[in-house]
Amino acid sequence: MIDKAKIQEVLNKIRPSIQADGGDIELVNVREDNVVEVKMTGACHGCPMATLTLKQGVERLVKLEIPEVKEVINVNL
Repeated sequence: MIDKAKIQEVLNKIRPSIQADGGDIELVNVREDNVVEVKMTGACHGCPMATLTLKQGVERLVKLEIPEVKEVINVNL
């Protein structure tokens, strides 16, 4: 099982860039299949560029630092 604290550390590194554009990201869950669920909030919620930010920014960095992660997905609760 992937340590949520490690994922949170990586998200905390990314957060200032996302906040600079008026958005934010929060960790929702780490599934047993090593898929990380996050929630994009603020300006990111509903933004057409949020998927690009999530996949090419957040997911790329998370997988680089924690290779066990299969995917990072946005879940809007």
